[in-house]
Amino acid sequence: MERNELYPIFLKVSQLQVLIVGGGNVGLEKLSFLLKSSPNAKVLMVAPEFLPATLELAQKHDVTITEAVYKKEFIEGKHMVIACTDKPEVNEEVYHDCRERSILVNVADNPPFCDFYMGGIVTKGNVKVAISTNGKSPTTAKRLRQFFEDVLPENIDDLVKNLNEYRKTLKGDFEEKVEALNEFTKGLVNRKE
Repeated sequence: MERNELYPIFLKVSQLQVLIVGGGNVGLEKLSFLLKSSPNAKVLMVAPEFLPATLELAQKHDVTITEAVYKKEFIEGKHMVIACTDKPEVNEEVYHDCRERSILVNVADNPPFCDFYMGGIVTKGNVKVAISTNGKSPTTAKRLRQFFEDVLPENIDDLVKNLNEYRKTLKGDFEEKVEALNEFTKGLVNRKE
């Protein structure tokens, strides 16, 4: 049976350097997705031309825009790269350049050329849920995102903040604190036994 073996992580992209290669509809989609989750992401976009909506969004979020064709030099100092041009040969060149330098890369709509996928994300204050379908079905991830947006209570952030304050008052070693928090929060999940 096939299984999703991706390792989920939450990156502080405001502390990383991100490159998006491509200025068309997919580039706009990737930039929008990134900035929706991380409005202070440090992003450079490179393409011969950009959609007006991309330029407008970039200006609102201090995204650097460079009108140029892709060259290997653009990936220098980058931590992650997203290639989304309408030219498969350019996207593959970006992929190989990144692999040579151990830079994480995502080539849009080309799972074999991806180190990571951009899944569905639900954010309510400090709570963030990421959804992955192992690159198989973005539509399913979208539907699950909509489901979790409806199911997670609006006040979940208040709960998280209150639990954080409670955690600060706990005494004892790590295991004792975990046990106290587990006991305190067990009512949050109603399991049928």
